[in-house]
Amino acid sequence: MDRAHDHRRCIADALDAAERVCAGRGAQLTELRRRVLELVWQSHQPVGAYQLLAALGRDGHRPAPPTIYRALDFLQAQGLVHRIESRNAFVGCPYPETDHAAGQLLICQACGTVTELLDPAIGETVRRGARAAGFWPERVTLEIEGTCGRCAPGAGRA
Repeated sequence: MDRAHDHRRCIADALDAAERVCAGRGAQLTELRRRVLELVWQSHQPVGAYQLLAALGRDGHRPAPPTIYRALDFLQAQGLVHRIESRNAFVGCPYPETDHAAGQLLICQACGTVTELLDPAIGETVRRGARAAGFWPERVTLEIEGTCGRCAPGAGRA
């Protein structure tokens, strides 16, 4: 993330997009679901369900773990968050209004920031290979671990 990044605007844009997506699908973005989404967007780093529970506790809420998991399941089903399997954590989707059944998540091993790459050709290549093997994927998420431009040695010299 660059220094010019307005994270408050980023969060507001994500919540506005969530409202549009849910309204367009007839899905209910409850107050709790909205708050969970807002907490996920507090940074561009993966956040776990128990971290969300703790944050909600600081807000004065005391939901049980299944409540958080149901909220996260809803947000994931609506394409508002992605689950990072390798971290058992979640990150906000910056493209919820774009159909992308094959996401690519770039995970920085140094700072933990996650950036979503939206390259349909990558997803199509994976789906085509899977179909050739007699497999029909429903969801494809590629987790690519490495080093982001800010953390890479010599960053900023390119």
